[in-house]
Amino acid sequence: MKPLRPSVLDPLFAPATALSGVGPKLAKALDRLLGDETHAARVTDLLFHLPTGAIDRRPSESIAEAPIGEVATFSAQVTEHRPAPPTKAKAPYRVIVEDETGDVTLVFFHADVRHLLQTLPIGAYRIISGKLELWDGMRQMVHPDRILDPKLAATLPSVEPVYGLTEGIGGRVMARIAAGAAERCPELPEWQDPAFLTRHDFVPFRDAIHALHHPVDLKAATGETVARRRIAFDELLASQIALALVRRQQKKAAGRATAGDGALRHAIETALPFTLTDGQRKAIADIHDDMEKPERMLRLLQGDVGSGKTVVALMAMAAAAEARRQSVLMAPTEILARQHAERLAPLADKAGLKLALLTGREKGAGRRQVLEGLANGEIDIVVGTHALFQEGVAFHDLALAVVDEQHRFGVHQRLLLGAKGEAVDILVMTATPIPRTLALTWFGDMDVSILSEKPAGRKPITTRAISLERYDEVVGAVGRALDAGAQVYWVCPLVQESDTLDVAAAQERFEALQAIFGDKVGLLHGQMPGRDKDAAMAAFSRGQTRVLVSTTVIEVGVDVPNASVMVIEHAERFGLAQLHQLRGRIGRGSAASTCLLLYKGPLGQVAEARLTIMRESEDGFRIAEEDLRLRGEGEVLGTRQSGSPDWRIARPEIDGDLLAAARDDARLLIERDPQLETPRGQAIRTLLYLFERDVAIRLLRAG
Repeated sequence: MKPLRPSVLDPLFAPATALSGVGPKLAKALDRLLGDETHAARVTDLLFHLPTGAIDRRPSESIAEAPIGEVATFSAQVTEHRPAPPTKAKAPYRVIVEDETGDVTLVFFHADVRHLLQTLPIGAYRIISGKLELWDGMRQMVHPDRILDPKLAATLPSVEPVYGLTEGIGGRVMARIAAGAAERCPELPEWQDPAFLTRHDFVPFRDAIHALHHPVDLKAATGETVARRRIAFDELLASQIALALVRRQQKKAAGRATAGDGALRHAIETALPFTLTDGQRKAIADIHDDMEKPERMLRLLQGDVGSGKTVVALMAMAAAAEARRQSVLMAPTEILARQHAERLAPLADKAGLKLALLTGREKGAGRRQVLEGLANGEIDIVVGTHALFQEGVAFHDLALAVVDEQHRFGVHQRLLLGAKGEAVDILVMTATPIPRTLALTWFGDMDVSILSEKPAGRKPITTRAISLERYDEVVGAVGRALDAGAQVYWVCPLVQESDTLDVAAAQERFEALQAIFGDKVGLLHGQMPGRDKDAAMAAFSRGQTRVLVSTTVIEVGVDVPNASVMVIEHAERFGLAQLHQLRGRIGRGSAASTCLLLYKGPLGQVAEARLTIMRESEDGFRIAEEDLRLRGEGEVLGTRQSGSPDWRIARPEIDGDLLAAARDDARLLIERDPQLETPRGQAIRTLLYLFERDVAIRLLRAG
């Protein structure tokens, strides 16, 4: 067995409580912010929790020169305290500070007067920092961020990093513990090629991390700097090495040709209520060509919502059945798996194919019957969830594994599923359009087929952004849509009302709409028992309920053609890709469809840009490009390549040359040093552990 994680990394994989000042209460908040279901927050999570911005606290020469409307820092003398009048209990406490060029009123609500008298004694000089504003023509600063004795001036950073926070963690606390994490970063063996480092002016990893957590100017915290590019390239390289090792693993096992006569595919196409698009025909041909070759297929089928990927997958599975072999279609949720099974079953039946469903909920005799059918070859196609990974699931002769919504799984799970048979071909589907550069990063080990068209008859969706202040008008519009025979999705961000977020809760909204529309309203969310979710979805599909209040559990794959209205509440809190996926649940029937994006103002710049692009376009590929431009760090590749879709450092804006360099370097490295045993190879092992590329680590340890 190969060695475990290099001991040099132990300080970084220690729990966050190893950092000075992180006690149990703060650790719980960090767990919410940075941990996941596999571990509590660690030092490394803080190391890669980079600033999202910075505050310029460089001092102005005088009060007169301090910028209005921005964070200002200046030195001034305390000249007066103005307590609130006794008759106005809610009035603020004011302190006047001045220099030879002017004065500023410091405003404090609910003031601790004793503390202010100690902190700001009359006659003392203080360094003041905070947002400076004009009120009735006078300069004022409400609750200054910093009030310092001039002797402590050195403790005030000129540029203060700003981090993503959660309840229970203040900005100064986060900056302190993130800096502490950076200090714990040891000198690591260099995994980059020396010539490459010189060419790009890259500093050592430890120095780059330190620079990112101690920005010298605003650009250093938010822009593309040498330090950020260094760490981003490290992450790109780790990912590309992982993909190169997966490619090598795929090539180790010989492929197996799967050739059919086309009879079952012809029967399915004849039974379709629509004509295949040119893109679907091209994708089917590419997949069939791959399956007929003696090499293993590893292909990505990428298409926008509603482009017809599932039919292409069914044709591929029919090709396997023509060769008397089996196929599996794995979906990320039980709802989607059941819906796939329901949609595919009639078409499979027309072609004489036996299709079964297998999820974690199937128990007893029904489950045993499915397992026996898979083992003896009676079942041609099985649709399911993660339950398909289980050891007790055995196939008679598995030829093809179709993985729907790849980003919900990962490379490791893909390999597990592929190991269920001899030389299993893999077809991965995603409804999240990915720009070409990103596709190279995420799916660098795959061939790609793209469905750019939508089936004939799809009507455009009218999208509008409406303030939540007009909620009553929206409810009225929903009522008119119901009177006209339509069905409505109403999506909320949370299941229950939150004390910390002022957002709609699905349960609360369900009760409010039920009070208006009665039993026409149904509820669906991820915390419901499986059978209740099925019942809610079935009632909506049948038209028994006409309004479905839901969380984002309906984001992927749910298909109710009569649903033509989508209301997304607090749309400003959703990402572009998620908004696009949700909107894709409507526009599937013959009726004109409308998507209403309810937002709570005022909108930030990014949120406003998201809603604008949603109003302007239904093109998923354009939306994906805009999404990457807007969100900076994005969800691209699992940090462990086993289901956690979260880039830590590498931003989508990283140019193609840097990505290409990482791919080329990874390929050459694996060719020259297959087991990473050279000095540089050993350093690369450290890199893989650092960025938690678990698939690569498992493959290396397995030899």
